[in-house]
Amino acid sequence: MNTIIAPSILSADFSDLSSGITEIEKSGADWVHLDVMDGAFVPNITFGAKMTADLRPKTCLPFDVHLMINDPAKHIGTFAQAGADYITFHVEAAVHCHNIVALIKSLGVKAGISIVPSTPVSTIDFMLPFVDLVLVMTVNPGFGGQTIIEECLKKTAALARLRSERNLNYLISVDGGINLETAQQAVQHRADVLVTGSSFFNAADKPAFIQKIKNVR
Repeated sequence: MNTIIAPSILSADFSDLSSGITEIEKSGADWVHLDVMDGAFVPNITFGAKMTADLRPKTCLPFDVHLMINDPAKHIGTFAQAGADYITFHVEAAVHCHNIVALIKSLGVKAGISIVPSTPVSTIDFMLPFVDLVLVMTVNPGFGGQTIIEECLKKTAALARLRSERNLNYLISVDGGINLETAQQAVQHRADVLVTGSSFFNAADKPAFIQKIKNVR
């Protein structure tokens, strides 16, 4: 399959997110990645469901909502109502992961589960048959513009192997430090979705940037 490119609005100008959405859409990117942070699970605070709902009419691109928050189950309903197409939560922030995935799917949204750099793939082994997406954090979450932790890419290769061995169909997403150079490493480690933030918004020619990543093999 073709690599899915999901620019993150975390690196956009928060005073003009509507223009950021337009830039993503015009670039030829595939999804919009929305990093929701609560200042507790991660040290930063971004935005909530209302911002997601306000941005939803600005584009038809899928909304890939990444909940970097404690007690994510409390907020699934509001983000589903706000227009999320994917809702991804962190295994480190949840106890009853299977229930959360079932809740997400009951609301007609695709379910994702994420792991931070220090969490091994084995932690989510049981959940792999139930999710639509696995998000591998390749930086410690909380801020954009970080350098990729290359060791984390071994997780994407392991997830691809498990997917093949078990005949599963989840997407493997990589988030953190993705640029033109590291995109190739991620694809070679079998990532399907590349989340890119500062590299995208700092690119002088965003459509060219997206096309170059799509051409990576």
